[in-house]
Order: sequence, then C-alpha cells, then structure tokens
Amino acid sequence: MMSCILVFYLAFFGILPQAPDADVLYAQREQIASARQAAEIWARRLKTNPRDYDAAWKLARAHYWLGGHAPETERKRFLETGVEAGRSAAAIEPRKPEGHFWMAANMGALAESFGLRQGLKYRGSIRDALLTVLSLDPAFQQGSADRALGRWYFKVPSLFGGSKQKSEEHLQRSLTYNVNSTSSRFFLAGTLLGLDRRAEAIAELLRVLDAPVDPAWVPEDREFKQQAERLLVTLKQKR
Repeated sequence: MMSCILVFYLAFFGILPQAPDADVLYAQREQIASARQAAEIWARRLKTNPRDYDAAWKLARAHYWLGGHAPETERKRFLETGVEAGRSAAAIEPRKPEGHFWMAANMGALAESFGLRQGLKYRGSIRDALLTVLSLDPAFQQGSADRALGRWYFKVPSLFGGSKQKSEEHLQRSLTYNVNSTSSRFFLAGTLLGLDRRAEAIAELLRVLDAPVDPAWVPEDREFKQQAERLLVTLKQKR
C-alpha cells in the first residue's frame, strides 16, 4: 500500500522518469541508437494498434534512415520492413501522402543499393507511389515527390522509362517549393552531368554548399553538402 502511495506522489510531482518521445529521438537520428529507439517505439505502437497511421509512416521514415546509416548487415532488413510499414500507412490512409512517399523511398533505397534485381522489382511501384503523392499533395515535404521522380528518371535506364530530360523537369519543379533544397540541387547536378552540362552542374553543387540548413532536415542537409564538396573535388581533378 505504501509503495502505491509513493508511486502516486512521485508521478504527481513529476519525479518519475517520462517515457521517451519518439519524435524527439528521431530528431537526434544522427545518433543511430536514438533512431533505433524511435523506430522501436513506433513499431510497438503499430503492433498495439495496426490502424495507427502516424506510427506506420513514421516507422517507415525511421527505417529509411536506418537503412542508409545502420551497419551494412542490417540495412536491407530495415529497408524491407520500411516498405511494409509504408504500405501499411498507405492502406490505412490512402488519401494522405506520407505512407505512399516513404514506401517509395524505402523501395528506392533498395533499388539503388542492392542491385539490378531489386531495381527491376520495384521500378514500377516506386513511380506509381510517387505519382500518387503528386496527385494528393504536390507540395508535400517541399516537393519531395517531384524530387524523387527526378531521381527515378535519372537512375532508371532509358529502355525501362528513364529520361534525363524528365529528370531535370521534375527536379526543377521541386525547386519551386524550396529553392534552397540541398537534395534537389545535388540530384540536379548529377542529372546535368549526365546531360554533359558540366558548368551548370558545378554551379548547382556550389549552391548546395551555400544553401542554409533546414532545421527539420539538418542531418540530410549536412550529408548533401559533404557529397557536393567531394564531387566538386572530383570534377576539379578531371579538368
């Protein structure tokens, strides 16, 4: 009885430790342990309530991050479960963009990182999901669907529907939602190099370096700036 009273008073006065906040943990995702913990919280929520839309799409987003930053042996598993979490979110709320987008993002990471077979497996599904996001909310996450479609058209061989011209169109459109997007400008630089427009590509890479950091995407912005810097060094060496 006394222990119950003690717990009550500790809780009343805010002395008991609070349950960790998954959103706060995810904001610290550069620390892989924090990203894992956030994913575990959302996974438990989704297991408790399979109709928890926020838990489903946030789990897909967390697994996308982990699929690119966890130890190599774990990455494919994270991305595959990220696809399933995104698919669950899209089924729960088909008229909202988050599930479709993060399902496509995880598929895209699998396609880029794990060979031709994965690329062929997901090629059509990625494009369809991103077109769905465009139809629902083209401004979602500062034009993320156009940005990802720009990358899709760049990476997919022309025989299977790829087009560097369409890649440029989508990436330029994504910049209308955020002119300082480091990801859009970095991807655009790659497309311009593919179109043999080296000077324009270098200009885009310099814009990546000059762009302000978005508080919501600090880790991603930092990584794109690092990639831009490395690519600029490579291009200068090839003069």
